[in-house]
This record gives sequence, C-alpha cells and structure tokens, in this order.
Amino acid sequence: MLKNGKKYKSDEEFFARFKIFQSNLKIIEEKNAKYNPTTFYAVNKFADLSKQEFKEMYLMNNLPPYRPNGEVLYTNITAPTTWDWRTKGACTPVKDQGQCGSCWAFSATENIESVHQIAKQQLPVLAPQQIVDCDKQDYGCSGGWPYVAFGYVTNAKGQDTESTYPYTARDGSCKFKIANVAAVINGYKSIPKVETQIQSLLTSTAPFSVCVDAEEWSFYSGGVVTPDQCGKSVDHCVQMVGYDLTKSPSYYIVRNSWGTDWGMSGFIYLQTGSDTCLVADYVTSAVSA
Repeated sequence: MLKNGKKYKSDEEFFARFKIFQSNLKIIEEKNAKYNPTTFYAVNKFADLSKQEFKEMYLMNNLPPYRPNGEVLYTNITAPTTWDWRTKGACTPVKDQGQCGSCWAFSATENIESVHQIAKQQLPVLAPQQIVDCDKQDYGCSGGWPYVAFGYVTNAKGQDTESTYPYTARDGSCKFKIANVAAVINGYKSIPKVETQIQSLLTSTAPFSVCVDAEEWSFYSGGVVTPDQCGKSVDHCVQMVGYDLTKSPSYYIVRNSWGTDWGMSGFIYLQTGSDTCLVADYVTSAVSA
C-alpha cells in the first residue's frame, strides 16, 4: 500500500483487497517456482486486483474484426544478431495508459513517434488521447487495432502532441486541432507472420506496433517469457523495439504502456522463434508522409 500509494475507503475494502493480495502472492510464488530462473514474477501495483479486474482495467475487452489491408512488407536482408532502437534515439520514454484499455492507441502512437524520428530526425511526444477520442472505427478505452488508428491519423492529416492534447485515461469528445499536428503519416504496412522477416524488417523499418496476449503479464518483473507462459487470445498492444538472438533463450525487447514501475522499467522480454504471446501475429507499422 505504501509503495504504490494505495488507499482504501473502508475496512471492508481493505480486507477484501488484502484477501486478493494473499491469493496473488500464491500465484506469484507458483509462477516463480515453475519458471525461475528464466522468468521472474513479483508483487507490484496490480497485486491487489483480481484477474478479472486486471483484464477489465488494463486489457482490451472489445475488438473490431481484424482486417488489415495495408501492403505486406518483405525483405531479403539477413537480420543482425542484436538490435535495439532505444540506443538509436528512436523511442520516446515509457508511457502509462492508466485504467483504460487504450493500449492500441499507445502502440500506434509510439510507432508513429519512432517512424517520424527515423524519417525526419525529430522525436515528438504525441497524443494517444487524440486517437482514443477521435478514431470512431475503434472502441476507445474498450479496445481497438493500431492499423485502424494509422488509418485515422492518415485521414486526419496528422497527430497532435501530448502537451496540446493531454492524456486523460478515459473516453472523451474529439478536440483535435490540425494546427497542433507534430507528425504526419501516409498509411501503414503489415509485417508477415514470419519471425525471421519480422527481425530483419524491424532493423530496416522502425520499432513495430504489435498486439499480443498479455493476460499473464500482470506480475512480470524480469527475465524472458517463454511460450508456455501465455495464451493465444489477443488482448493488448505494445511496441517491439529490438531483439537479442545471442542469448539463451533469445528474446524480443517489448515496450509496454503500464509505466516504468512495471516489469523491467516498463519493458518485457518475449522469447523468439515460437510466436510467444502472439508476438508475430499482429505486426504493423505506419509509413511516414
């Protein structure tokens, strides 16, 4: 409670949360007994939430059908053994979506920021709230797809900055002003569901938008998540910023949007080669205008 600034309205709520906390402690201990030393789990700001509450607050609970129509990228380039866009100045600081299933808007925004930096040598901090409020093809805090968000930003002629369109962690009315646009894109491209292609294209394109199964991520604190630790139901979107094929197990470097007090300062490693948590299934990237 002290570490995470938790306050409860009554003794009844305190004891209810403490009971959930005790149950989650057992889950964390079981996970560590099963997966340590490859992966580590620990108490964090989600430890007083039931699994259902976590899903409702931080994951996507409603999704339009997945029907991307962007051109599919391919490459003949062989990927280097390691890559990290963070070291190349292409990533903004880790963000926090709060209690809103807006991860898809964050994933799209983070990709647009990176694409803009790579093309223009400028790294704007853009406004996911604009996409939450103004993209009427998706479902705001209930969920959506980054590729649809790319379509919205293309048609809107750009995306505002975070400073001019601040994040509220809730659905709101569209307040977009084209005068505040800091980045413009021209559609998007899909990435094939082939991990060697994903790795090669990542190095030559940008940090990608990816959507995953994150139901078991709540207490992650370090190490590499292996395929047996997550399911196959897409419920969250993130940003793939790199990979390391020299380690065992090899892994993707994935940026989340649950703040720097989650995971490894906001990041998680997912094992390569086995479509861990669906990491290879829903990969897209905006195209700079």
